[in-house]
This record gives sequence, structure tokens and C-alpha cells, in this order.
Amino acid sequence: MLLVLLLTAGLMVVEVVGGVLSGSLALLADAGHMLTDAAALALAWLAFRLGRRPSDRRRSFGYHRLQVLAAFVNGLSLFLLSAWILWEAAQRLMEPQPVLGGTMMAVAVLGGLGNLAGLYILHRGDRKNLNVRGAALHVLGDLLGSVAAVVAAGIILATGWTPIDPILSVLVALLILRGAWEVVRQSAHILVEGTPVGIDVDELRSALHEAVPAVTDIHHVHVWSLTAERPLLTMHAVVPPGTDRDAVLRDLVETLRGRFGIGHATVQVETGPCPDGREMHHAA
Repeated sequence: MLLVLLLTAGLMVVEVVGGVLSGSLALLADAGHMLTDAAALALAWLAFRLGRRPSDRRRSFGYHRLQVLAAFVNGLSLFLLSAWILWEAAQRLMEPQPVLGGTMMAVAVLGGLGNLAGLYILHRGDRKNLNVRGAALHVLGDLLGSVAAVVAAGIILATGWTPIDPILSVLVALLILRGAWEVVRQSAHILVEGTPVGIDVDELRSALHEAVPAVTDIHHVHVWSLTAERPLLTMHAVVPPGTDRDAVLRDLVETLRGRFGIGHATVQVETGPCPDGREMHHAA
């Protein structure tokens, strides 16, 4: 993963330099696309590294949320990058600029070869790992961007029609915007502690009642995410006096883990009125 990250970041720098030297906005836009993928790879690597650091007195959940905050800031910056590309493309369509097709072609081919190398490295990795599969999709997107830049350079060399360069830039900017929107939307949802995607609280409550009949009421259910892969839950469960609380707790936790993928749950088992004094929300 780290090798592919360094390779992608290196190609991004090459495309920035090539874009400036050749005057190609398409190369600069593709470098921006590579920036999104380099950021995604960096976050995946950072998650792996920080995930091994223990929690401390000031950070009881450790450093996992840092990757979500970084993703949110990165997504916002990509909106600004896309806006600049679209503005510059509009200017160049109104006033076409010269583009060195030969330099553009050489840099685009180099970028494509680098992306092929990245795909080969990831193909040899753990294909079942979600981070590896996601990284492969990002690199594949970079490869398609490089292929498009090669085609644009070929058109410029063959016909001298330079508007193809800003037109291609607009398409790449739209790809960046699509990825940026998903990053911002998902990271913002986690930062405001929204319910994880795929978990319905009413369905969860019903499933727990069905799996553990001894529970007469479930209330104060709160589900959120530390990261996209780490959902957390707290809730209160009411059982009749004399019930084996340890057995109930074990069954509840196993159901949460097995059916909903919630590996960290804090369950307060009660036999009487809720200690916080709030009215209980009875399940239907």
C-alpha cells in the first residue's frame, strides 16, 4: 500500500510539472485526480498505522477519528481544486492556449505506465482486503485519466485542435467532484455521529427482542461510527427481576456483532425504572 501511495504521489508531481511545461490543463486536472487517490491511499495507510496505537488518558478511543477529519478537510479542498479547473477550462475555451502535444503525450504515457505498475502491485496483494480493493479502483481511475490524456495529446499532435485539452479537463474535474462529494458526505455523517449506513434502529431493536425474548424493553439506543469500519452502540435493556443478566448481555452482544457488525457495544441491563429518570420508549 505504501509503495503504491509513493508511486501515485510521484506521478502526480510529474504530471504537475508536465502540465506546466506543456501548457496542458488536462494533465494538471489528471494530477488533481491523482491527488484525490493519493489522499485516499494515504488515509488507508494512516488508518492501518494509527489503528495499532493504543488509547491514552486524553484519547479514550485512540486516534481512529483522525482519518475521518482528514478525509473531510481533503474533500473540501478538492471542491476548490475542481472549481479552479472548471474556471481555467472556461477561460481556455474562450481564448485557446498553445499546448505542446509531444510533452503532453510523453508525460501521459509515463503516468499510464506508472498506474499499470501500481495495479500490478495491488493485484499481488490481499484481494479480500477492502482497503486494497478500494485502492485498486482508485488507481484504475488514474489509468483511465492517463489514457484520456494520451488520446487528447494524439488529437493535438494530429490536428492541432487544442480545445480538446480543456474539454478533457472538465470531464476530469467532474470525476474529482463526484469523488469529493462522496468523501465529504460520508465523513461529515460520521463527524456528526450519524447512524451508520445499513443500520436501522427500529429493525435493530426488533431483532434483539426476537433473539433475546427475556428482554422486555430496549430504549436509549444510540448508534454511531468511530470510523466507517467501526460502528459503536450504547443502549439500555430491561429484563424481569431474577433474570440471568450475564446470559442476556452475552446474547445481546453476540446478536449485535453477528447480525449488525457492531463489535463494540455498551449495554446497560435494568430490572426496574431507568436510572436517568427518563420515560422509556417501549418497543412495538
